[in-house]
Amino acid sequence: MGKLNLTQLLLLVLSLVTLHISLACPSCPHPPKVNPPHKLPPKPKPPVVVKPPHRLPKPPPCPPKLPPYTVNPPHHLPKPHPPVTPKPPVVHPPNLPKPPIVYPPITPTPPFTPNPPIVTPPVLPTPPPQTPPPPPQGTPCPPPKAQETCPTLKLDACVDVLGGLIHVGIGNHAKDACCPVLGGLVDLDAALCLCTSIRAKILNINIIIPIALQLLVECGKTPPSGFQCIA
Repeated sequence: MGKLNLTQLLLLVLSLVTLHISLACPSCPHPPKVNPPHKLPPKPKPPVVVKPPHRLPKPPPCPPKLPPYTVNPPHHLPKPHPPVTPKPPVVHPPNLPKPPIVYPPITPTPPFTPNPPIVTPPVLPTPPPQTPPPPPQGTPCPPPKAQETCPTLKLDACVDVLGGLIHVGIGNHAKDACCPVLGGLVDLDAALCLCTSIRAKILNINIIIPIALQLLVECGKTPPSGFQCIA
């Protein structure tokens, strides 16, 4: 209902506006007529065609013919000079240095090695003969004990110990194995007995003997100076 009233109101306003315009200008003049221009656009001109001339131009006159010119050779021809060939340069051989003189190496003479001295074993002095003392008067004493012989079998253990002391040195174990066996022998007998046991074991005497002599000293035995155990 509201939309219908709004439409009617708009129509009423438009009718009033048109009425007001018609009342304001009862007779309006007509607009003037506009005549088109009299000048037409320029027409394009056709291209200008050049007509060829009726008369052809005359060709240029030909040049006059001249007789052929012959060149006469000269009466005396100059002799041509022979070409000068330059001499080749003289090439001298280069001065090469003389090669150095190479002498053979001098082999030095081997040094003189003297022969090792021959060491002769010392001659052991023979012990003086022992004369029995005169029998004392009175009660006779018991006969002295016979000198003990070399205990070779007992010294085998001692020699085995000496073989293991080449790089170690003499210790208490060697003394305990050797000194009790050598205790009942005198100095020279102890040295000879130990030498015999070493030879029986087939050991290197040159290495063992110095250790054996040192062992005798440790056991309280003094072998004679210059004592050697000959293999």
